[in-house]
Amino acid sequence: MTRLLSDVAPTAPAPLPVRPRSRGRFVLGLFAILASAGIALVTVTDPYAGATAAPFYQQPVLVKATGVQRYKIAGGYVDIDISRDGYKVVDAPAPAPAPKTAAGGAAAASASASAASYTTPVGTAQTYAAKAVASRGWAPSEFSCLVNLWNRESGWNTHAANPSGAYGIPQALPGSKMATAGPDWQNSYQTQINWGLGYIAGSYGSPCGAWAHSNAYNWY
Repeated sequence: MTRLLSDVAPTAPAPLPVRPRSRGRFVLGLFAILASAGIALVTVTDPYAGATAAPFYQQPVLVKATGVQRYKIAGGYVDIDISRDGYKVVDAPAPAPAPKTAAGGAAAASASASAASYTTPVGTAQTYAAKAVASRGWAPSEFSCLVNLWNRESGWNTHAANPSGAYGIPQALPGSKMATAGPDWQNSYQTQINWGLGYIAGSYGSPCGAWAHSNAYNWY
């Protein structure tokens, strides 16, 4: 038998099955929330609080960085003008001439040789000696004794030299003793006579005393 479509009652669609929610997913979500809250609390509170077991433990001091320090120096300043002094170019001084040692030495040697070659006349030396004897207060006879004494010793020659080292009119031994009367003792009859009269006065008292000693011992 044939059924008409109108005779067939429409049927409602079958409902989709509904899966019941699992408790495990809810528990996991709740745990995640609690863990996040715990991490946030750790960052806010002191992480070392309650964790110090040793009594000597010291909590580190957290130093806060300070800002950059700036200093300002107050004061005036002075402008300094730096310049270089001027200069002048001059010629180098000419070298000093070398001392004429050779010529000077030759001239001195020549003068010394001339003085040594010149012999004072006996009369000139005796005239000076006569005045020197009188200035000491001695009698004229003392001068006569002096003439005889130095005639024997040197002949009144200013350059008379003896191999023993005696030198000059009074025959001083050595001749350099007469340097006490003057530096020109080698050529000056005045220096030699002055020294000789001083020696005679000190050793024999007078020229006649020296002459007597020379006659007795052949020296004075």
